Amino acid sequence: MSYRIEKDSLGEVKVPTNHKWGAQTQRSIDNFKISKDQIPISVIYGLIEIKRAAAVVNHRLGKLTEEKEVAIKSACDEILSGKWNEEFPLKVYQTGSGTQSNMNTNEVIAHLCTESGVNIHPNDDVNMSQSSNDTFPTAMHIAACLELQPLLKELDEWIKLLAELESENKEIIKIGRTHLQDATPLTFGQEISGWRTMIEKAKSFIEMSSESLKHLTIGGTAVGTGLNAPDGFDVAMAQEIANHTNYPFETEANKFYGLTSHSGLSFTHGALRALASDLMKIANDIRWLASGPRAGLGEITIPENEPGSSIMPGKVNPTQAESLTMIACQIMGNDTTIQVASSQGNFELNVFKPVIINNFLESVQLLTEGMYSFRIHCLVGVKADKGAMTDGVNNSLMLVTALSPHIGYEKCAEVAKFAHKEKLSLKEAVLKLEYATEEEFSNWVKPEKMI
Repeated sequence: MSYRIEKDSLGEVKVPTNHKWGAQTQRSIDNFKISKDQIPISVIYGLIEIKRAAAVVNHRLGKLTEEKEVAIKSACDEILSGKWNEEFPLKVYQTGSGTQSNMNTNEVIAHLCTESGVNIHPNDDVNMSQSSNDTFPTAMHIAACLELQPLLKELDEWIKLLAELESENKEIIKIGRTHLQDATPLTFGQEISGWRTMIEKAKSFIEMSSESLKHLTIGGTAVGTGLNAPDGFDVAMAQEIANHTNYPFETEANKFYGLTSHSGLSFTHGALRALASDLMKIANDIRWLASGPRAGLGEITIPENEPGSSIMPGKVNPTQAESLTMIACQIMGNDTTIQVASSQGNFELNVFKPVIINNFLESVQLLTEGMYSFRIHCLVGVKADKGAMTDGVNNSLMLVTALSPHIGYEKCAEVAKFAHKEKLSLKEAVLKLEYATEEEFSNWVKPEKMI
């Protein structure tokens, strides 16, 4: 491999000639060979959006020539097209402010500009009016807001499908269960309505909490004072980024807050964790209801996607439910990392930024892809076994609850225990104990009146 010599404030560095980065990027590559986790490309694109906007605003404010503005914008557009993704290889576990990734973008942009014939300096031109301390948290918010949009659309698809399943099953009566024990009846549609409302609530929680993420810290520079940034730079930057991304970004009113706290990301990830908790419940409900096919509940059937065992022929497992519940576990783990890292805002800067945004974006991606997979491979194919549900209702001892207003709680408890011990139906037990006539039982115990 051939190398060229690049220089920074610490001296000379050898950089592979086939790459566009400079000395500071190479130092990071050499010094942080830790894990396979790289800074997410959406964060890189967030930084590129900042560099593009800064070129526009700095030129408008008289700080940058038109030639340099055009060159920087052109390089940024190339990068945003995906052409140079391999030029951003830095790891998550680097400096906690993201300085090296900020310089990575500055260096690549400057190199592309220089190759096009315009001499651009990574610090003086590309990083003009900025600091890593305000660009990286701004990129975190840009990436988070834009990456949340596909998840919100997937939530809409779930809500639509669950509403359809709810309507299809609104007349099918089944036994309810609490504490994993038989309870009083409800319709399968009513049970599904609980799942639907979980997803509707989750969407509203994410939308509400993510409102805080539209506020951008750019313009605060090193410690929040805005040193070396011209007046109005922050507002103009937020507006330019909003125009280019078609997302309603605004400037963060208090830059001191924006540099040292990530409570917005922490709060929003709490909503993602809540969604994961509800997805865990829904996936578990579905695999319990589909358990069997002979020795389980067997109240629903789900699609058979692949063989379930290397030793037991014919076995099929609820693999989509298992995948989604593992995803839920990972989101809960990510949430712990984010909450702990968010608590580490010392003085004017939080220096756990890369791990916060990496875990946040992993959760968003896992939820988006996991929910899509579960929807198209499992949820869409959920079918009620009406016979199994009816048998469950008819065999349940908890229908005795309908007798309570007529013969009292104590006698009802006696009936239920007697029926269970003697392996009798509820009706047989009531008649043997002479607590009601056959006609009275038929009039009082009607599952369709208990829902």
